[in-house]
Amino acid sequence: MPKNEGGKAKKKRSGIASYYQIEDGALKRLRPNCERCGPGYFMADHGDRFTCGHCGLTRYKQQS
Repeated sequence: MPKNEGGKAKKKRSGIASYYQIEDGALKRLRPNCERCGPGYFMADHGDRFTCGHCGLTRYKQQS
């Protein structure tokens, strides 16, 4: 685990807080929202695709 300035191990975020990041004083969502279910329903990241656990919508990632 990475260490902070005080020598203590940095805790890993868990739960809904791990879906957001603060950049320049604004909240940024790290995962996309479901297009069918709307805001509040994040899609799970499965490597090559995003999937909604509520309605089952699957969106494949772009291959470069």
